[in-house]
Amino acid sequence: MNKYSIEAIRNVAVVGHSGAGKTSLVEALLFNGGAIDRLGKVDDGSSTTDYDPDEIKRKISINAALAPCEWNNAKINLIDTPGYPDFVGDVIGALRVAETALIVVDAVGGVEVGTETGWDYASARSAAKVFFVNKMERENADYFQVVEQLQSVFGRSVVPVQIPIGSEDSFSGLVDIIGMKAYSFAGGKPSEMPIPADMQAQIGQFHEALVEVVAETDDELTLKYLDGEELTAEEVKSALEIGVRDGKVCPVLCGSGLKQIGLTMLLDFIVKETPYPSEVGAVTGIAHGDKEETRTADGPFSALVFKTMADPYVGKLTYFRVYSGALKSDSTVLNSSKGREERVGQVYLLRGKHQEATSEVTAGDIGAVAKLAETGTGDTLCDKAKPITFPAIEYPEPVYSLAISAKTKADEDKLGPALGKLADEDPTFKTQRGAETGQTLISGLGDTHLDIVHDRLKRKFGVEVVTSTPKVAFRETITKMSEAQGRHKKQTGGRGQFGDAWVRLEPQERGAGYLFVDAIVGGSIPRQWIPSVDKGIHEALGRGILAGNPVVDVRATVYDGSFHNVDSSDMAFQLAGVLGFQAAAAKANPVILEPVLEVEVVVPEEYMGDVISDINGKRGRIVGMEPIGHKQRIKASVPQAEMLRYAIDLRSIARGRGTFKATFSHYEEVPASTAQQIIEQTKKAKEE
Repeated sequence: MNKYSIEAIRNVAVVGHSGAGKTSLVEALLFNGGAIDRLGKVDDGSSTTDYDPDEIKRKISINAALAPCEWNNAKINLIDTPGYPDFVGDVIGALRVAETALIVVDAVGGVEVGTETGWDYASARSAAKVFFVNKMERENADYFQVVEQLQSVFGRSVVPVQIPIGSEDSFSGLVDIIGMKAYSFAGGKPSEMPIPADMQAQIGQFHEALVEVVAETDDELTLKYLDGEELTAEEVKSALEIGVRDGKVCPVLCGSGLKQIGLTMLLDFIVKETPYPSEVGAVTGIAHGDKEETRTADGPFSALVFKTMADPYVGKLTYFRVYSGALKSDSTVLNSSKGREERVGQVYLLRGKHQEATSEVTAGDIGAVAKLAETGTGDTLCDKAKPITFPAIEYPEPVYSLAISAKTKADEDKLGPALGKLADEDPTFKTQRGAETGQTLISGLGDTHLDIVHDRLKRKFGVEVVTSTPKVAFRETITKMSEAQGRHKKQTGGRGQFGDAWVRLEPQERGAGYLFVDAIVGGSIPRQWIPSVDKGIHEALGRGILAGNPVVDVRATVYDGSFHNVDSSDMAFQLAGVLGFQAAAAKANPVILEPVLEVEVVVPEEYMGDVISDINGKRGRIVGMEPIGHKQRIKASVPQAEMLRYAIDLRSIARGRGTFKATFSHYEEVPASTAQQIIEQTKKAKEE
């Protein structure tokens, strides 16, 4: 592949809803651009960017994949991203390093959840946004209805720059509203044709709408337009380019990846109208002394890692975007995020799984390097002499968890390292050990996400596992004061065992923990054995009262007892402490406590009633609501036991348009009916 100046590079993240045809469109663009000589298909697993075995098996994109092509003396780095919400982390990573978001919309489905997600993340990154209405050949395709939806949802900055000629089976060409020319694709490539007479009035209206929107990007053009003067074609083109770059104009194009219509015009538009890397401004990071520093393309080397993949042939593959200078093969750089030097071997340019060795990757371009020891996603690589650290990529926190266990001892030995490698690859996947439940938990963005993790553990690492619903870390406590004697006496020939302690239990405030009080007077229990009673009570706390859960927030006082000069011992008084606690706790009205989460749900207003109803059905309490644009933020307290599948529930209720986050808040008493269920489940588990 030729080397290109930064002005000739375009970085484009292809985003949109699952099923909109992003991967097929990228394949068709590569074919039209001459980057590949055979058109692959998603259905048979031959597409360039869906090459992972999990993608081929499921026929969906799971990973962001690079797909560069050369067009009109420019290099377009297309990044094909997943549309399924469980893999939105790769969308975020791709948009972090791309100047333009190409939002692909299904001509039949119109605006869907993935359309809105792509728009929201692109807007958060201030990326240029271009819509491409795909699958115009499909039955019930309606370009004009889709345009209306786009404008209704995203505002009047959305403006068509192309109009289809025909639709469904008769879709055969396009009208370029900028140049006011019509093109037929009857021979596969565009050939100019007269604008159909029955479209003249409609095209005039769309041209007027385009001129009105682009005129607003410049004060002089606005005055000229308001004065009734006609804008020249060059003025419209120039204003459109600036408007796209600044996010004030979001053009809509259309075509068909399947029928190869509109693709060369899309490539032309990307090269001519979307921004090149240095056109959107220099990048800022933190340099020496925690001072902000701005890097331009001609500065010392700096790059951001936006993806990490485990390649079966070359090991860990690190994807990076160079912001300044160049990353050369066989060099040493600094990972400023970790404060460690990295030895760089061969650097590559990637197209799907195809790797092309190169001597360097220059500013504005995207490449990959294998076998970096310390570097992970979001890290900054830079010149050792001129260090800088860019802000890390912010990913959503996991919202769905499963408990995982190895099938065999051999699998158990491999499980930890395998989970660690998967977590290195995917910042939205996390693994941890539940301190109270003792379970190993895996957490991700949904059930499909964790299904993929399950499959990869077996395929990549040969680890067989079983998953289950995580246990909830219930606790127990007492609600009233009680007293009881703990007396341990045993005679087994020769020396016996004797310990006798009177224990008083009192409830403490929630969160106060365990407090032991020595109230012995007169030496009824010798001093050396009072800590033994404490130790026994402490052990009994861990065994629970009702369902084997740890007991918390208890004040235990030992206030009387007796001993035997020969038979008393440390162990005897430990057992006395256990017995005294158990007897007193049984009379202290014990209850089960459950963890309660502080939950924030953000949904469109039309789903608010259903979400509130569902939370109420989960024993939750609504504590507040506030509008956020066209959405509502609902704040609630919900028991953790009711939230284990909430990621799946919310996706169903809000048609994928809801998000939530949950953090631990406090423990509170469970209702009696729920407590009885927990006790019965514990009893059943013990029997099994």
